[in-house]
Amino acid sequence: MTDLLISPQDQERPTGPFLVPDRLGRAALRALAAHSLEVIQAGQAQSGALIACPTFSVYRYSWLRDGSFCAHALDRIGQPGRSAAFFRWIGRTLAQQEAKVQKALDRYQAGEQLAAADFLNTRYTLDGKEETGDIEWWNFQLDGYGTWVWALGEHLRRSPDEKLREELRPAVELTARYLSAFWQLPNYDCWEENLNDVHPATLAAIYGGLVAAFKLYPDSPVCQAAKKEASAIRRLVKARGLNQGSLVKSFGREDVDASLLGAGVPYGLLPVRGKIMKTTLDRIASELVAPDGGVYRYLKDVYYGGGEWLLLTGWLGWYYAGSGQRGKAHECLQWIARQALPNGDMPEQVAHHLLAPEHRQPWEERWGLSASPLLWSHAMYLILYTTLYGEGHI
Repeated sequence: MTDLLISPQDQERPTGPFLVPDRLGRAALRALAAHSLEVIQAGQAQSGALIACPTFSVYRYSWLRDGSFCAHALDRIGQPGRSAAFFRWIGRTLAQQEAKVQKALDRYQAGEQLAAADFLNTRYTLDGKEETGDIEWWNFQLDGYGTWVWALGEHLRRSPDEKLREELRPAVELTARYLSAFWQLPNYDCWEENLNDVHPATLAAIYGGLVAAFKLYPDSPVCQAAKKEASAIRRLVKARGLNQGSLVKSFGREDVDASLLGAGVPYGLLPVRGKIMKTTLDRIASELVAPDGGVYRYLKDVYYGGGEWLLLTGWLGWYYAGSGQRGKAHECLQWIARQALPNGDMPEQVAHHLLAPEHRQPWEERWGLSASPLLWSHAMYLILYTTLYGEGHI
């Protein structure tokens, strides 16, 4: 595996808030933003890949989804060169997978049944190879492939670069072909669970990627076809992904998942202030927000006891800001800041109000302490921070 640019600090067990006060001042929030940037920079390999967590063994890979949000945070904080390096890494990585994608497409079109191993991986080594870890991973997952194209579109909107745009055309077109063919199939959700379901949150990420592909390459027949598939995704979600006016975790279910926020922000499947997203937001706020303000993934979550996730609290704040509720967005930023470890590192989740406390120890015995620092947590903090205080250098 490629060496990191900066060696990560040893993991520390979460012991309490970053600072004692209930409300942190602007200087403390800025300091955490600066540290978040340092953590993401330290987690970027020479290849351009962004590691999920340098201290958590099963997260020492690069996920397209996690890395794309980190790249988006880098763009917003004035580091477009680093985000471009990540996108170039994706381009090189997917070039190595072209034959696999074509074989899967050919077999699927011929009516053959595909196995999980026939699809693209959800995580790769830092030098762009398919992971071969000690455990079999949950790989047929499509949201990351939509997310990276969405993030590339955002990158090029902020930092136009015709050379990069043309360089990544083959990777975008390959991704668009892949997603256009397989988006209707059941696959793992963004938490790498529920393989046999179809998830509106995943469809939203695919939608965002397909729309971005067309905007990037409107002259491409592949991307023109992708735009039509995006419209079909929206129709299907409205037809099968709702219960009493709210989006649901998966088709046929009634519960919600916090990742459904993505249908509005940032993927734009549905209007942020529209009736469906307002109803969905209200359910998430009433059912998945803990007493202290942190956000759960979903009510039946048992992973590490089902704690409150920093990245989801950042996502909720991002949504609040986009819907004009800046006061609530600031509260989300404050909550995240209070969860930072004494050195400023941000974990994946905290255990203040566990949904299933009896499941925490078994996960720790299986994989060790919960991931920290999680780059995606730091990225969502930066995204929310720049949304509230302006983009650019800290």
